Amino acid sequence: MQSNKLVKKMNKIYYLASCDTCRKIIKSLPENHNLVFQDIRQNPITETELEEMYTLSGSYEALFSKKAQLYKSMDLKNKSLTEADFKKYILEHYTFLSRPVFIIDGKIYIGNSQKNIAEVIKVLS
Repeated sequence: MQSNKLVKKMNKIYYLASCDTCRKIIKSLPENHNLVFQDIRQNPITETELEEMYTLSGSYEALFSKKAQLYKSMDLKNKSLTEADFKKYILEHYTFLSRPVFIIDGKIYIGNSQKNIAEVIKVLS
């Protein structure tokens, strides 16, 4: 149980090092932030990490990127996906996670919308 409390307190960003948008966002963060960085290609998210994100966001679909190339190439937009499908795809391939995902002080921020990133910068400042 002790380690679970530590996870909650640890502020984290799940991102892709090869993603220009993620790199731009990381550069814009305040200098004194205490984020733990996890490149999801080098260090894939675990089911436990995804379940924590799900608990905070309330939905696997909210964490799922419909902009991913694979989403189009696998023709997923023409399938009716369930929450279980979204979870399975995110765990199968990092590209399906809507990036970046920040977990800061027990709150989740998903994706790269300007509003979302402005909120993250405000919270970290």
